Amino acid sequence: MLWLAVYLLDLSLGVLIRGLPGEGPVAVVEGRGSRRRVLACSEEARGEGVRPGMSLLAAWALLPGLQALERDPRAEAEALAGLAAWAGQFTPLVSLVPGQGLLLEIGGSLGLFGGLEGLWGQVQRGLLDLGYRGALAAAPTPLGAWLLARSGGEDRVQDGRALRDRLARLALTFTDLPPEHLKSLEGMGIRSLGGLMGLPRDGLARRLGSEVVELLDRALGRVPDPREPYVPPRTFAARLPLPVGVTEAETLLFPLHRLVLELVGYLRAVGGGVERVTIGLEHPRPPATWLTVGLTGPSRDARHLQGLVREHLFRASLPAPVEAVSLRAGRVVSLAAASLDLFEGTDQAAETWQQLVDRLRARLGPLAVQELAPVADHRPERAWRPGPGDVERPRESPGLRPLWLLDPPRVLATSDDRPAWGGVLALRGGPERIEGGWWDGGDVSRDYYVAENPAGERLWVFRERQPPGRWFLHGVFG
Repeated sequence: MLWLAVYLLDLSLGVLIRGLPGEGPVAVVEGRGSRRRVLACSEEARGEGVRPGMSLLAAWALLPGLQALERDPRAEAEALAGLAAWAGQFTPLVSLVPGQGLLLEIGGSLGLFGGLEGLWGQVQRGLLDLGYRGALAAAPTPLGAWLLARSGGEDRVQDGRALRDRLARLALTFTDLPPEHLKSLEGMGIRSLGGLMGLPRDGLARRLGSEVVELLDRALGRVPDPREPYVPPRTFAARLPLPVGVTEAETLLFPLHRLVLELVGYLRAVGGGVERVTIGLEHPRPPATWLTVGLTGPSRDARHLQGLVREHLFRASLPAPVEAVSLRAGRVVSLAAASLDLFEGTDQAAETWQQLVDRLRARLGPLAVQELAPVADHRPERAWRPGPGDVERPRESPGLRPLWLLDPPRVLATSDDRPAWGGVLALRGGPERIEGGWWDGGDVSRDYYVAENPAGERLWVFRERQPPGRWFLHGVFG
């Protein structure tokens, strides 16, 4: 087995500021009154001397323009769960480390992503695109990978001996041992995992308890270390708070872009696509503004979804500043991976027909672009109707049909009982007899022909089988 640990740096800060570009001097604080202290701060705030653990009053004294945001544990838990759902595209076994990060069992997935380096790169780039800072490490055991990630990451250890050597250099402060144990070990001159490994196991267990020995055994793979797998939800819903109120629709594209990436990762993990997503724009006072994005067919193409979100967002009016954005998926439709992967990851110059229709509807409105659905009726003028293509289809394929039908059919002149249109027509195909409609009062009885005039135009004509037996032009071939 091979585990990839993702240790999130400053998660409490990331969930609050990743909704907008340009973080500025920001700090996350917790506590009340004069006891409010800085939990995490942005790079710009650090550059002015602000540090985690500092009182908020001291931080403000250093940097009067510092923006203080209250910690939101619920948003942190939701963000971590959303990140786990997104990470399911890389492996079916993702485990949460509450409040800190993720563990991914990637041994069986390496071949799908070009080996460890390829998978590592995709995870790392994906985290940055979602607005998270993370330290990564790989090791044969989950705890070993986690300890390496907490120490700074970048380790790619794939065998037990190398793992032991690398862990031996780690300080005990990267473990979750209780403070009293760390103090006792420091009194014995033990400050690293290597020093801990050199102590007699029995004496170590008697003095500090079995948990210290168990930590070593789990980290080195001497005993099993099962991890509870994360089970993704049946549908997708994500929310992103904004550090400041936003009044421009274009600015909202940035947080919505990140939510779309989360959605696409989730859909890849569950092997599905969506035909509808709902955008929520939350204002200081209810109600929120809701936008529904409909697709002609299920999709999980990130570029296509982002384009539709853009079109709908720019058509919307914002009655008040937006303080948070959300994205909800409609019913998730199961899709075969092969049919989508044919297009995913390629740089196609032309968009698919489905994507073109979706984009036109988003820009012009749903009533401006209509579909034509086939109807089980032999009469050509009644063999289609506006609407989605999910109605009953004819069981038998009709004969050759032109796309352009005249409504109503045009009576043709005749010459020696032969139809004429731009000259006497030569009949090239037919007849195809069509009879029906007695059940609704639209009874027809016709013989259809493919005809050609002297100019080379291909026409679709018919002759009535009942007196007076006139000729009609019903369609033109392209």
